[in-house]
Amino acid sequence: MSTGSSTPMPVRGEPVARSVPVSLQIAFVTVGLMAGLFFAWDVSVMPGLALLDDRAFVSVMQVLVVAIENPVFFLVSFGALASTAITAIVAHRRGARPAARWMAAALAFYVAALVITMVINLPMNYALVGAGDPGGIADLAAMRAGFETPWRVANVARTLTCVAALFCTGRALSLVRTG
Repeated sequence: MSTGSSTPMPVRGEPVARSVPVSLQIAFVTVGLMAGLFFAWDVSVMPGLALLDDRAFVSVMQVLVVAIENPVFFLVSFGALASTAITAIVAHRRGARPAARWMAAALAFYVAALVITMVINLPMNYALVGAGDPGGIADLAAMRAGFETPWRVANVARTLTCVAALFCTGRALSLVRTG
C-alpha cells in the first residue's frame, strides 16, 4: 500500500524514469564496488603480500591499512549502507514488497560484512599499525602468523556477504523495468 505523497514503485513494463529509484541504482553500484574491493584483496593483494618476507609483509600491510581509510572509501562504504537501507524502506512504503524483501536481504548481508569488518578486520588492522616500526617488533613471524590467516578468512567472509548483498540488490533491480 502506498502513501498519498509517494509514487508506487511500478511493475514490469513501466518507463525507466518512474521505475528505478536512484537509491536502488546507487545501492547496486556501491555494494558492487565494496564486493569488488574485498574480492581484489582476496585474489591479488593478499596473495601478493604472501610472497613477501615478514618485515615487508608487516610494513606494506601497515601502509595499506592507513591508506584505505580515506574519504572515497568511507563515501562508498557508508553510501552502500545508506542507499541499501533507504531503498528497502522506499520500496516497502511504495508497496513494492518483492523489491523491498530483496533489499532487506541485501541490507542484512551488507551489515554482516560491516560487522565482520568492525569486529575482526579493523581491530587486527589497528593492532598491526599500533605495533609500530617493523624493525622494532621482536617477533615479526609471530605477528604475521597471528594476523595473516585470520584476516584473510575474515576478508573472504566479507567478500561473500558483499557478493550476496550485490546479488540481492541486482534481483531487486531486475524486478523493475530496466530497458
